[in-house]
Parts: sequence; structure tokens; C-alpha cells
Amino acid sequence: MNSSVEPLEGNKVKVLVEVSEAEFDADLDRAFKVLAREVRLPGFRPGKAPRKVLEKRIGSGYAREQAFQDGLPTYYALAVKEHEVDVIAPPTIDITDGRDEGPVHFEAVVEVRPSVEVSGYEGLSVTIPNPIVSDEEIAERIDSMRAQNGGELADADRSANEGDRVVIDITCRHEGEEVAGLTADGYTYELGLGAVVPELDEQLAGASAGDELEFTAVHPDPDEAEPLEFEITVVKVQEMILPEANDDWAKEQDFDSMDALTEDLRERMGRARRYQSQAASRQGVADALGELVSDDDLPEAMVDMEADNRAQDLVMRLQAQGMEFGQYLQMTGQSQEMVLAELRHTAVGSAKLDLALRSIVASQSLDVDDTELDAEFERVADRLERSAAEVRDELVEAGQLPAVRADLAKSKALDWVTERVTFVDEDGATIDPSLLEDPEEDDDPVAVADESDTDGDNLPESESSETDTEQDA
Repeated sequence: MNSSVEPLEGNKVKVLVEVSEAEFDADLDRAFKVLAREVRLPGFRPGKAPRKVLEKRIGSGYAREQAFQDGLPTYYALAVKEHEVDVIAPPTIDITDGRDEGPVHFEAVVEVRPSVEVSGYEGLSVTIPNPIVSDEEIAERIDSMRAQNGGELADADRSANEGDRVVIDITCRHEGEEVAGLTADGYTYELGLGAVVPELDEQLAGASAGDELEFTAVHPDPDEAEPLEFEITVVKVQEMILPEANDDWAKEQDFDSMDALTEDLRERMGRARRYQSQAASRQGVADALGELVSDDDLPEAMVDMEADNRAQDLVMRLQAQGMEFGQYLQMTGQSQEMVLAELRHTAVGSAKLDLALRSIVASQSLDVDDTELDAEFERVADRLERSAAEVRDELVEAGQLPAVRADLAKSKALDWVTERVTFVDEDGATIDPSLLEDPEEDDDPVAVADESDTDGDNLPESESSETDTEQDA
């Protein structure tokens, strides 16, 4: 087989392949063996009719078409592997010679990953949560602990403020009919939660025991044009009386003193916040780089490919957990269309990031050398408990070496950009990058995640430990 590649306009290439008559004859032979199992000829058992007999009886046209269907994709794949064509879509194959006999020539026109040029990545500013936990946040957490561990409700002879519990008799009607879930006597509501409708909090703020309130509220269902009608009687206002935050209370929480409790909170909340900030910094840099790529530079086929990969990955992960896709939809309350739309949305961001990083690799000459490639083989081999030579050979055989090299180069580009990013907090204050680094004793994110309930912040989901290189190997 001989092959070559010609560039075309519109981000496409033409792969030209020549298959000798002898090579293609092997494909024909396999096609006739399949045909022999399907055709019944007198005097021959199924699958035993010789090729010459079949050619004489029914000709070679059917078998040749079968050989085209089975063999041409293989020759195309070999040509793509040989020339390291970075395809992002299925090809359009056209047989230019050998349709009826002789050697076969065909052309495959296929869309490839584009090369784009991005700018502005050297002066990025990314907003992330401040990794330093403030004294105010520590105090809020202590107040929350006091409310959970010793707080008591007491009647308050005053108007209601945010955080108070207001006991109310509530009646709600819609189009004259009572709404069962919103009609009750002696219902205790925490002011400020916004748990029913926003108008309820607005009306109860400043209300006192004995007040009677009537108001309407927009129906939470956008398809309902008529408003909700409320009638409320304020029975009483209650406030939360917290225990004094002193050493005696700290001892009830298994600490020697308030200073010890505060220091423990600062350490654990700080670790959780740091991991939260780290995750936000990685995502923030990725998002900022993706925004440097124009929608016009992003091929639809590339998004399709990325979305398909993500969908397959989701199904495989669900199957590994013993869950069907339908069960996942039921559990999450989503439709298939919603899931696919979200996968496609993330695929757009991922595809843009890919193009941006490849651009930076080229502009900053961040290519991966053989030493770095060998180090990656060693790393993967250690995790898979195999030899580096085995890992390399399998990747070469699968034609995955260019993809591995590209992934390593993109990782270098992301590190290069991250080192030059200015991180700021929500107030615009610059964050020292060293605050995002892990102290030497803090190398177990799982342990930190176990302690993260202390400040109530959600930690980012841990990334998969199995890299693309490991999966390919």
C-alpha cells in the first residue's frame, strides 16, 4: 500500500491510497469466504464452496463491493496513522480506480484539527476564592456551631429580623382554591431563607406578633399566569439564644479552650478553602484560555467528537458503577436531551481549550522531547505495574504516540500560562500564588475532604487518577 496526503481548503486534507492487486486480492478472498457461508450451491456444504466456483456462478461484483466495505477503512486508518493526520470527523471515501478489477486507488477527504493563533494569554487575570479564611468567616462558623450545639429558641417581644423564627398561621389560594402545601397553622418559618416565595420574607420582615398580612405573590410556575394569594397571621416571633462562646462551651465540643477550637477551625477551613481555590484556579485559567478562541475557529465536527467522547465516558462510568443510563436520568431528574445539551456545552469549552493550548505550544516552542516522553512511559508503567517498553510499544502500535506527545505538550502550556496568571479574589485583591501551594504535610486531599464539613463549602470533585495515556495503554 502506498499513500500520500494533500492539503485542501476549508480545514480538510485529501488522503490518497493505492492498494496493489495482490494486497486487495487478500481482501477479496476474505469476502468470498463470507459469501460462501451465505450462498447455497448444490454439492457444497455451507461455507465450503471454493472461490473459483463462486466467481463462475455469481461473478465477483458482490464480493468486490464487500471487500471495499471491509478493507478500505483499514487502509485509510493505516494511511492516517502513517502520516499522523489529526482527523476530527469521519472521511468521505471515493474509489478513483479499480472499481471492477486490478489495483485499487481511492481518495479520502477528511476534516482535520485546525491550527489557530491566540493572543492575550500572557496577561490573564483570573478571579478565584481567597484561600485565606477571614476572622469573620471563623466567627460565622462558630456561631453556626453554637446554634447547632446548645442554641435555644426564645419568644421575642419585638418585630422580626432576618434569622428569627416566625410562627405563623398561613393560608395560600390559587384561583380561589387553597394550596395544600402552603396552608397550615403554627408553621415555623426562618426569616431570610426565601424557602417559599420571596414576597413572604419581604412581608414578614419587621412584622410583630398579632399582625395580619394579606398579599399576592408571583406563582413560581412560569406557566401559571394567576398569582398566589396569601393570608397570614403572625403568632409569635422567636429568636435564637446562643450559648456564650467561652472555654466551658469549647470543652463541650472536645477542645481545651476557645483558642484551640478557633485554631482547629482555621486550619481545617483553610485546607478546604485552599483546595477549593486550587480547583477554581485550574478551571478559571482553562475558561479564560478557551475564551481566547473564536467560535468561528471552532469546527462543529470537533465539538461533535468531544461530545461523543464525553457521552461514551459517562455511560462507561455508569456501567462501572452498575447503573444504567435510564436509572441515572431518573435519579438526577434530567431528560436525555438535558444531559446531552450539558455534555455538548462542556465539549465546546474543552475543544476551545485544546486549540488554545496547541497554539501556545507552537508559539512558545513547548514541544515534548524524548526524555519527557520516556518519563511519561515510566510513570504510566509504574501505575499499571508493567514495563515502560511495553507501554511504549502498545501506544506505538495503536498509533497513539502523537496524541500522548500532544497531551504532554498541552500540559506544559497550561503550566506555562498558569505561572504567569494574576489571581485576584472577589474584591479584586491580588492573591499570592504561593498561598495556592500545598504545605508538605498537606498532601492528602482525601483527608482534607473528610474534614471539609467544618466550613460547609463544597470541595471540587477529585480528578480521575487514570490518565488518557493509561487508558490507551
